[in-house]
Amino acid sequence: MSNTPTSAEQPQKLTRQQLKDLERKELTPIQRFFELIIMILPLACGLIAIAEYLLIPDKGRNANPGVYLTCLIILVVAYNVWGWYTAYKRVKGDKTPYEKLRYKAPLFAALFLLLAFYDYLTLKTGILTQPFVPCLNFVLNAFWKDRTMIFECTIHTLWLLFLGYFSGSALGLVTGITCGYSKRCRYWIDPIIKFLGPIPTSTWIPIMMVVASSLFGGAVFIIALGSWFAVTVASMNGIANVDQDYFEAARTLGASSRQLVFRVAIPHAMPSIFSGLTQAMSSSCTAIMIAEMLGVKSGLGWYMNWSKSWASYDKMFAALFVICIIFTVVTKSLEAVKRYVLRWQNGGEK
Repeated sequence: MSNTPTSAEQPQKLTRQQLKDLERKELTPIQRFFELIIMILPLACGLIAIAEYLLIPDKGRNANPGVYLTCLIILVVAYNVWGWYTAYKRVKGDKTPYEKLRYKAPLFAALFLLLAFYDYLTLKTGILTQPFVPCLNFVLNAFWKDRTMIFECTIHTLWLLFLGYFSGSALGLVTGITCGYSKRCRYWIDPIIKFLGPIPTSTWIPIMMVVASSLFGGAVFIIALGSWFAVTVASMNGIANVDQDYFEAARTLGASSRQLVFRVAIPHAMPSIFSGLTQAMSSSCTAIMIAEMLGVKSGLGWYMNWSKSWASYDKMFAALFVICIIFTVVTKSLEAVKRYVLRWQNGGEK
């Protein structure tokens, strides 16, 4: 008589949320109190930032002081609304929004304290010399005053970034997959990769600004070149490292060469491919700023250089913050796509 347990007797696998629920049941009252403090901490720090701005006198002139204050109030209200929303979802049984907010709450609290500390060093005390290091209220006013030009430069930067990134990444996928699967292609392409690899992308910028027929085309080529190299190397290594047993099993089942590439090689190499795509985006962001500062007559990099030449440091910082926001959004979007495509690595969770 078999002693193998039936399916009803076998232990069920707990989900990630069930494990979190079990951990929460084991929390002591003191731990629950500190968790509540962590959730409230961003509100307290936001009020500290508002009080610092209102109560401490300004050392110098501060035109339109309500702009920065309004932004602080909006951030505090937004966190408060988000907190009530997560509490409502938690009562309804969906604890995921609460867990995300609980995880990010210390970061939001640190952000409010950082804003207060920066305002104290610039506007309130002048330890950071103005106008070379402008306060946040100056930066926000400069952004609003010059918003039309900043918007046009942002569109130009995004167009240049995506055109170079996607064209270089697409070509890199083709060459990387081909070289990873075919040793003959790798024989011819590998020396080119080894020759171009050690050369930084920024080294090509002065050359392309002279050789290219247009500055825009030269900038696109430089961005595409850096993206092509990163994606090619990652894709080639990812496919070359696929276990040969998978190919042998697929051939035994009658898979064609096309199916070996698209059904076996590429899916198993996707983690490496996405690592290359992420590295290519980082390289593109660096290359586009250098290209716009050195040659291209538009874009956020050009705008920063132009503002610096006129000693408009508040406008320069405004463009810098826009650049940080754009590149953060682009990077987060790429990470979201990566998590969705590779959701099978986390047991199918999105």
